[in-house]
Amino acid sequence: MEKPVKENEKKISPKNPYKKETGNSGEEKACNYLIKNGYSIIQRNYRTRRGEVDIIVEKGNVLVFVEVKTLPNGNAELLSHVLDIRKQKRIIKTAKCFLAIHRQYSNDFIRFDVIVNDMPGFPEVYHIENAFAEFL
Repeated sequence: MEKPVKENEKKISPKNPYKKETGNSGEEKACNYLIKNGYSIIQRNYRTRRGEVDIIVEKGNVLVFVEVKTLPNGNAELLSHVLDIRKQKRIIKTAKCFLAIHRQYSNDFIRFDVIVNDMPGFPEVYHIENAFAEFL
């Protein structure tokens, strides 16, 4: 079973510090939106060697793994590019690692959502529920 990566094990040195700052700002905006809409934040930036999930929340008996994208100059085509099938599979594998360790959520329904911030033509915070799923 894969263990989560500890903060001091993985050094993050983004090539573009603006991108990291934008990501943190977008995640904060997404968290505020989720809390306002009745979700409880379980964890932020859950990492394993396989990948990362930006936000994990719960509402009722649904555990939601949320990917956050801030695309101030983006469009739907760019969103589908940055959230391609490889990225979806990585998020799903990371979610499985989380669930293997946190058995208290084993009876919850699982969902994968995407929150898009600041994309032209959409609400400031655009929540896509059931954005993707694992297909057998």
